[in-house]
Amino acid sequence: MLAWFTELAASTQRVQRGTSECNPKFFQSPLRALVIHTRPPRCIALVAFVLTPFVAVEQASQPSSGVSDDGYTIRLNADMVLLSATVLDRHNALVSGLSKDDFRIYENGIRQQIKDCSHEDISVTVGILVDNSGSMAPKRDDVIAAALAFARSSNPQDQMFVVNFNDYVWFGLPADIPFTDQQVQLRRALSGIETVGQTSLYDGIVASLDHLKQGNRDKKALILITDGGDTASKHSLGQVVVLAQQSAAVIYAIGILDEQDSDQNPAVLKRIAKETGGEAFFPHSSRDITAICESIARDIRNQYTLTYIPKIASRDGRYRTIVVKASSHDRGHLSVRTRAGYLVPLAAPSTPAKAPQR
Repeated sequence: MLAWFTELAASTQRVQRGTSECNPKFFQSPLRALVIHTRPPRCIALVAFVLTPFVAVEQASQPSSGVSDDGYTIRLNADMVLLSATVLDRHNALVSGLSKDDFRIYENGIRQQIKDCSHEDISVTVGILVDNSGSMAPKRDDVIAAALAFARSSNPQDQMFVVNFNDYVWFGLPADIPFTDQQVQLRRALSGIETVGQTSLYDGIVASLDHLKQGNRDKKALILITDGGDTASKHSLGQVVVLAQQSAAVIYAIGILDEQDSDQNPAVLKRIAKETGGEAFFPHSSRDITAICESIARDIRNQYTLTYIPKIASRDGRYRTIVVKASSHDRGHLSVRTRAGYLVPLAAPSTPAKAPQR
């Protein structure tokens, strides 16, 4: 585990300057050194993907700044947490126009000082995770239509990929195409698959979270479509939850469940979604999936990004809870959906200084 955190600390990601101070750019993992490159914007190839209701930024050993070929670089020696938050009014409608002063963040019950707030439609990296076990056969056409509807409703610059699973887990796109924004490629990745076998749900989530790390969009997410519980994975639910808590990805789950199916487990889908700030849906029919996928796309495109530096600075490897509240005098009651918390990395052991040679 320590080696895993050490690897995360070593890898950082360059990001372009946002349009304002309230639009910090961030990273594909919750635990990274905060590095902000300020440079003129340039064109980026169109691709698609989603992730990030939360991102914790790992502490750099020393504050530093300098000039590189890419422009001026600023390094901050502070941990920072980045949250993606969806705000709804009492009618369950998305709320826009809120400012930093309208939010309150609590970590382990302690109110935090919010550093920045932004509300912009930025591109994301999104993985579409599809159950291809035998019981999904009559629902395949509806699932494909829903996934394509999601792509049409998303930001045109999103990076997308497809993960299929039954007894095994495999990626839908060719090996040389990790992400796409093309409808034709997505349809091919979802189609022509024999729906047989059991359900390696947990293995599929693990593979998807790992693939998300290859995406270069600031936000990341997964959309999971299944009709039952796990029956064939090598990984356990506990392992999936830990990886989800360590990741910045938001997971949305769609369960097309049959009450007569003894393998169904809606509690698992609800837990995974809640841990990451996503949402779990349980439509009565597969024909309802398209509307749900379109609503998920709207949710992702209308999230707030909030950042704060935790008041508890210790690196104890423990789990910290997060609660975000919002209020506005003219909006009535507001509810906020964001991730439930995150795992703090353990501090790297200090290396004893070598004695000077004589």
